[in-house]
Amino acid sequence: MKSSDKKIQNINEYIYGFPNDVQKILRRIRETIQKAAPKAEETISYQIPTFKLNGNLVHFAAFKNHIGFYPTSSAIKKFSGELTTYNISKGTIRFPFDKKIPLGLISKITRYRVKENLERSKIK
Repeated sequence: MKSSDKKIQNINEYIYGFPNDVQKILRRIRETIQKAAPKAEETISYQIPTFKLNGNLVHFAAFKNHIGFYPTSSAIKKFSGELTTYNISKGTIRFPFDKKIPLGLISKITRYRVKENLERSKIK
């Protein structure tokens, strides 16, 4: 079994798989999400770090040139005005490594997703 075939068990293991400079960024993103969603559960889903609170909340992942942040399409639509300088698609925001990672924006989006998931769970 190659190391790349090994299933990631937790977020720490995921983070340790990257160079030190990327690990630092991933830890700061994780801490930002933890503060914005203190009751969220940390897990690995789709082999990437995931936070859940009444369903999927946000995911994030490191790539060669960027951090992918996955807050759902509703959050991207809500914050589209603040995302104009980033490459986005339906459910993805790409934060390039050559720009400062916007931790304040990640926090704001995560808090929005917490509110959204809690409101949706009340409706059911």
